Amino acid sequence: MADPTREPQQAWPWPTPEEEAAARPLDTGGQHVSPDQGSWYGGPGPVPSPPTATGGSPGGRRGRRSRRSATDDRTRRGVPAGVVVVLVTLALLLGTLTGLVLAPRFGIEPIADGAAPTAPDPTSAPSTPSTLVPPPPDATGGTAAVGMDISAIAAQALPSTVAIEVRAGDAGSSGSGFVLREDGHILTNAHVVGAAVGGAAELTVVFSDGEQAPAEIVGITTDYDLAVLKVDRTDLVPLALGDSDEVQVGQSVVAVGAPLGLQGTVTSGIVSALNRPVQAGDAEQTSFINAIQTDAAINPGNSGGPLLDSQGRVIGINSAIAQPPGQNAAGSIGLGFAIPSNQARRTAEQLIAEGVATYPVIGVLLDSTYTDVGVKVAEQAANGVEPITPGSAAEQAGIQPGDVIVAINGTPVTVPDELIVAIRARAPGETVSLTVREAAGDRDVLVVLGEASSTP
Repeated sequence: MADPTREPQQAWPWPTPEEEAAARPLDTGGQHVSPDQGSWYGGPGPVPSPPTATGGSPGGRRGRRSRRSATDDRTRRGVPAGVVVVLVTLALLLGTLTGLVLAPRFGIEPIADGAAPTAPDPTSAPSTPSTLVPPPPDATGGTAAVGMDISAIAAQALPSTVAIEVRAGDAGSSGSGFVLREDGHILTNAHVVGAAVGGAAELTVVFSDGEQAPAEIVGITTDYDLAVLKVDRTDLVPLALGDSDEVQVGQSVVAVGAPLGLQGTVTSGIVSALNRPVQAGDAEQTSFINAIQTDAAINPGNSGGPLLDSQGRVIGINSAIAQPPGQNAAGSIGLGFAIPSNQARRTAEQLIAEGVATYPVIGVLLDSTYTDVGVKVAEQAANGVEPITPGSAAEQAGIQPGDVIVAINGTPVTVPDELIVAIRARAPGETVSLTVREAAGDRDVLVVLGEASSTP
């Protein structure tokens, strides 16, 4: 295969028409019979002079005698015409078979029967083979990594992404959100607007065109770190929610928001991991997130903003960032976390309809000191909480104090947070399979998830 980094080779020193005519004798019918210089020589080094049909010089009497006896010479010393035809045919067949065998190794594939060849795309890079398989569709119907138009996604998302300002006296904070419905409903994180619960602070939504509108909290849940706001507008353009269950690791994403108060900031990256158990907040208000992890830059102030797929659909709500132990949350280190859109959809619908949200529970107290395989149900009560809540889903399924749960729906769990977020990612009433490890072997227990009301 040719090396594209090498200089082009010198062209063959083709003879001029005059030189070619002088170098070729004519047969009795006036047709050229000697091979030209470019068709016979294939060896290294200087190009030798082409042979003639008679081996002599084309001029003078000797040349004339050669022309007169050309037919006889071909008969006596040449190769019979029938043999030539057979050799040429065999050479063509051998060349064709060799080409078909070696073609795939050089990025070439034969065209299928009935298919017309397609012209190369003049806009494609010359070094890209035309036979490369196109990238697979990403989880939401777009093209993964290659071909994502970030500028188009930004143009679509920016008018529907807002900055949220929280002001209580001289103190204030800010975050992000996005339009959920055209009638003025906006989705954001609970921790962005938590200080305004009960009217303790003023909420202001700032739109991309600079317009501002006061907002009120429709509903809030710290368990899922989500809140729905309402402004007095009916002309808003909502962002579509994608299907986060179809998200794939490696697909391209775009984050939009107001990090550090810089409204209209767009960053991009990929989905780095899925189902990442994230526990945010403090001991009194803890959020458990079965998060989408991304390396798109997310900084303080991005919270509540959308994480978008290649089609501009929301697949996550940016909520948290990781920092090395012992350091304050100063900025992105490429470890950001977003609440999956399917969870946000279900919770937002509840908050709009009822003002409160619910979450699934099984009714067990987990032993945080246990360090062996799986997650252990506490053997004794702690702080007035029983290992198995009476009447709970766990009790009805036969879970016992001290049981060790090693998997949920076949997915291993190793720490309590993994089990909690795996359950919180589902809806009340769903059935899950818990694998309980015993001395006699593992057994699967079907549990119908219970329901609890979320705290504001």
